[in-house]
Amino acid sequence: MSKKPKSKVGTYLSIGSSLFGAFGVVRQLREAREEQDGLRLVDAVVSAAAIATGVALLARELRRMNQDGGEVPGD
Repeated sequence: MSKKPKSKVGTYLSIGSSLFGAFGVVRQLREAREEQDGLRLVDAVVSAAAIATGVALLARELRRMNQDGGEVPGD
C-alpha cells in the first residue's frame, strides 16, 4: 500500500492537532506529579515523546515539500 503525499495545508493541520494534544499531556503530567503516580507519569512522558517525534516528522515533510518546489501535483 503506497503512502499518498500530504498537501502543505494538511501537514500544517496535522502539526496543529499534535500541538493541541500536547495540552492534554501537560495536564496529565501535572496530575501524575501531584498524585505521585509513577505509572501515569511514565505514560505521560511516553505520550510527550510521541508528540515530539510526530511534530519532528511533519516538520521534515514540510522542509522536503519546500525543497521540491511546493505541493505534489494532483492534491
